[in-house]
Amino acid sequence: MKIFQWLQDTVQSIWNDVSGLFKPTNDDYPKAGVQPFEGEPCDDK
Repeated sequence: MKIFQWLQDTVQSIWNDVSGLFKPTNDDYPKAGVQPFEGEPCDDK
């Protein structure tokens, strides 16, 4: 019976990982808009 429990745990873990890829994000970043660049551009090419 341990093999069935291991298989169930493995499938559940894979399911949770895959479903986490497709759920909506919960990023709570402020809507700051475009930030101006305040620096020197790189001269290296």
